[in-house]
Amino acid sequence: MKLFYSPTSPYVRKVMVVAKETGLIDKLELQTVAASPIAPVDALNAENPLGKVPCLVTDDGNAVFDSRYICEFLDCSHDGAKLIPANGAERWRVLRIHAMCDGILDAGILCLYEKRLRPEDMTFQPWIDAQMLKITRAVAALAGDMAGAGNKVDMASIAAGVTLGYLDFRFAELGWRDKHPALKDFYDVFSQRPAMQETIPADA
Repeated sequence: MKLFYSPTSPYVRKVMVVAKETGLIDKLELQTVAASPIAPVDALNAENPLGKVPCLVTDDGNAVFDSRYICEFLDCSHDGAKLIPANGAERWRVLRIHAMCDGILDAGILCLYEKRLRPEDMTFQPWIDAQMLKITRAVAALAGDMAGAGNKVDMASIAAGVTLGYLDFRFAELGWRDKHPALKDFYDVFSQRPAMQETIPADA
């Protein structure tokens, strides 16, 4: 399988952590791309018309895109304990946390694009402020959701760990640890897993 890959994308990192935790990492051929909304990559667009990473091309040539679906595809492709429960209340808890974490990432990416891609004299600060409020609210909710998660390894923990790592990477000024000590306790443990340590992004 081929994975279109960007080492600083939190969505890609999430897929990589899942691939490592499920033992599928050796089945992935990484194709590095430097795509952005204003710098499309033809090879990526040919597989994913949205032009976004990650995009997984399966061995039979089908493309799977959007990191949530790639994670679920990988989770269905291994024989070990599943990261996403098959049914019941726990399934919906995991999926809800995963969706909320993606919302935090989405808001963060929009802020980053506003600051990096838009000319400085056209930057719209109220837009940035609104996205940051989303992040603040969602991190507070995540703190409640992850209380007592302990050493559990599931899709909720992976999504939460990658999201908090992204906030450290791009928005360290948020200081989420001081506001949510229980979330800090979760992250201090989960972030030490080999799959997390091996996918820490380099600055870019």
